Amino acid sequence: MELGVYAVVGIAVIVAVAAFSRKLGVAAPIILVIVGVGLSYLPGVPEIEVEPELVLDVVLPPILYAAAISVPIMDFRRNLATITSLSVVLVIVTAFGAGFLLFSLLPDLNLAAAIALGAIISPPDAVAATSIGRRLGLPPRLLTVLEGEGLVNDATALVLLRSASAAAAGGMLTPWATVGDFVYAVVLAIIVGFIAGYVTVWLRSKLNDSVLDTAISIAVPFVAFMPTEALGGSGVLAVVIAGLYTGHASSAAFSAQARISDRINWRTIQFLLENAVFLLIGLEIRTLIGAVDAEILSVEESIGIGLVATAALIALRFLWVGPLVLGLRARERWAERQTLQRWLSMGYSERFPRQNRRWHRRRERAYERQRADLEQLRLEQIDWRGGVILSWSGMRGVVTLAAAQSLPQSTPYREQLVLIAFTVAVVTLVVQGGTLPWLIRLLKVQGIDESEDRRQLATLLDEISYAGISVLEDPASAVGIEEEIDPDLLERVRQSTFLRAEAAWERSRESVSPSETHAETPHRLYRQLRLAVVQAERERLLDARARGAYPSRILAEAQTMLDIEETRLRPPRADH
Repeated sequence: MELGVYAVVGIAVIVAVAAFSRKLGVAAPIILVIVGVGLSYLPGVPEIEVEPELVLDVVLPPILYAAAISVPIMDFRRNLATITSLSVVLVIVTAFGAGFLLFSLLPDLNLAAAIALGAIISPPDAVAATSIGRRLGLPPRLLTVLEGEGLVNDATALVLLRSASAAAAGGMLTPWATVGDFVYAVVLAIIVGFIAGYVTVWLRSKLNDSVLDTAISIAVPFVAFMPTEALGGSGVLAVVIAGLYTGHASSAAFSAQARISDRINWRTIQFLLENAVFLLIGLEIRTLIGAVDAEILSVEESIGIGLVATAALIALRFLWVGPLVLGLRARERWAERQTLQRWLSMGYSERFPRQNRRWHRRRERAYERQRADLEQLRLEQIDWRGGVILSWSGMRGVVTLAAAQSLPQSTPYREQLVLIAFTVAVVTLVVQGGTLPWLIRLLKVQGIDESEDRRQLATLLDEISYAGISVLEDPASAVGIEEEIDPDLLERVRQSTFLRAEAAWERSRESVSPSETHAETPHRLYRQLRLAVVQAERERLLDARARGAYPSRILAEAQTMLDIEETRLRPPRADH
């Protein structure tokens, strides 16, 4: 009963803060941490201490899976080198750099344990940065890099933590053993994650029941996580791989209803779990401070070391991102040369054909993809201003909270190390997260060009509409009948097919000035009239239900039809 009350209060606080944060223009995780600290000191609020296994084994897998399925694998692939640099190499460098700093500041702490803490505080959490970036219109490539980094860096940090903790306990005596353990954990995670994603996608594609599909969907992160951890791999990375594969394969394997259901379910799960963890960070502060033994190291000294570690982490990230952004220019020039070489080889193979047609088509497709990648790199370049934003988006969060409390009880300064880690998480969230919107506005970082996006959407809809219309050249075979189809019916299908593209072109030609954006175009008027009709139909349906004029199953079916029509007519809303 008591747990249920806490859950209801927690959800109420999360929803209230999320709604308030939008009006305030501050990321919800920042406010939740502050609210949590305030609530923890209220009279009657018990001391809260969450088991680290609950966060690492139960909460973290669905959070990462929910984020992974929404990341386009095409964008992830295009920025793979940058994401790998930030989420793997920088995390390792940061863990060792922070470890050596803590080793020099805490005399009774051995180097392996210091590196373990460095691994705990090394991975940034992209939740606050991406929520702020979406609201203020950061360029899509920057958001992709931040999201990709947030997906992979947790796995790197947790594998490093495991290896460093084993070394501190004398389990790994050579650096080569540590490297071998790291490589094994990563390779195993990639294999198991891909198998879990492939099998569950195949299984879900055979189901026509949305309830069963949702049940399997919720189990997927744990299907990838548990066997990988049992075999000694990185369960977190396996979850990410399964999520990336599922998100990519869903377009072809799942029905439209399954995709819509998946999107809503996982956005809700991600919203609740992520924000619950940030609230817990604040609520646990009082307990952590009370557990510190002042005779070993006082609370003030522990917080001071946490502030020094925070400054070092920020400096390391700036020093790393600067050369990384400069290296992106060199990568673009290299991509230009590679694309030119492939184009020349294409011309040679056309003049001197030696291969079969399928192989030649495969080379054409590879060239088209490489050219599209190059065009996107040119359009979405990360300049020095984007580099500053990337450097400042180093807030810590979920993994730092859970991993710090997983340190063995025998670790010297354990309570102080946990407080140091929490200090880093809270300070980076409040200071960096709180000032990130101001920094974005100050640097005038340009986001997406909405008019160009509308034009590209209209062009794409034209392309797919013409492909769809081609089916009507032989309509009888398309629907599997032999008799001739009424020409009026074909014309009706043809006209309705182009409605989406025509409406998109209408929106693309609209002026972006505030006085003209709400001009009533034919398709907007059509949508508003259809919504008015649906609303009148719904009122009549409710009246029929109140009169009991029809069986409940008939009323439910009619309501479903109206819901589908209203969903199609209403424009999509912005993400949370």
